[in-house]
Amino acid sequence: MGTKEALELIVDNAENPSLNYAINYAWHGLGLTEDTEEMRVQCLYVLNNIGGWRASKKFDITKEQIAEARTAIKKEAGVK
Repeated sequence: MGTKEALELIVDNAENPSLNYAINYAWHGLGLTEDTEEMRVQCLYVLNNIGGWRASKKFDITKEQIAEARTAIKKEAGVK
């Protein structure tokens, strides 16, 4: 999964209350160019706001998808 796909996954799951602020940051990130300083900073904002994002039966997303999205965003942000 790439960075843009990870951000799209967040935006597509807007009904999940644990993503409240991350949705706006992710939406803005979709308009940015990957591998730029602006995108790196935007990904840091997203990461800061998806700490409580978990899989649940209420939402159609798996823990593997969430982990893959986090990994892609961390890579873009330069976080280990």
